[in-house]
Amino acid sequence: MKTSRIHSSANDSSPIDPTVTLIRIGEVMATVGLARPTIYKLMSQPESGFPKAVKLTNSNARGAPVAWVLSEIQAWARGRIEARDEVAA
Repeated sequence: MKTSRIHSSANDSSPIDPTVTLIRIGEVMATVGLARPTIYKLMSQPESGFPKAVKLTNSNARGAPVAWVLSEIQAWARGRIEARDEVAA
């Protein structure tokens, strides 16, 4: 699977810090199992708690590059798992 993580250095062999690792939409979709339109819909609904994207440029044009913080996506997914477990209990 092609990764779309944005790293400070391609040759950096240190462990990845998920709090500063940015991932693109393809990896977000693969991680949370949702389609692009659903992700953007969730982002527009504050009550969903879905993380907002980080702008990668100063452009405000539609289609300007964005990414998400890996740890925020992981925390959101953990929250969905915890919500499932609370319902089951």
